[in-house]
Amino acid sequence: MDEDPDTASGESVTVTVIDGDDERAIHVPPGRNLRRVLLEHGFDVYGRVSRVANCGGRGLCGTCGVRLADGPPPEHWHDRAAARWGYPRLSCQVTVESDLTVELVEKLVWGQLRPRI
Repeated sequence: MDEDPDTASGESVTVTVIDGDDERAIHVPPGRNLRRVLLEHGFDVYGRVSRVANCGGRGLCGTCGVRLADGPPPEHWHDRAAARWGYPRLSCQVTVESDLTVELVEKLVWGQLRPRI
């Protein structure tokens, strides 16, 4: 069995990813960027258009939004606004330091979310 390079050091945290009806736990070392972790493990944090046209994780475009059931307090200006008004946080601005649960959200157009029913 091949060893997961993310957990080869022995120290890891669990990121539980909810994608629609699917739920998967991945193990990563603390200090990793959430957007990078999700992309490296095959999760799509972008919509159809923003998958190609995005800011590359610089916190400028607002297209890599995810919902966090738990996680670090918001530090980036966009994430403080998200906390205040209840929209998704930018995965590019979240550092994974402890176990957390992430819900991927469906995006229709550039950063736009499908309304919840």
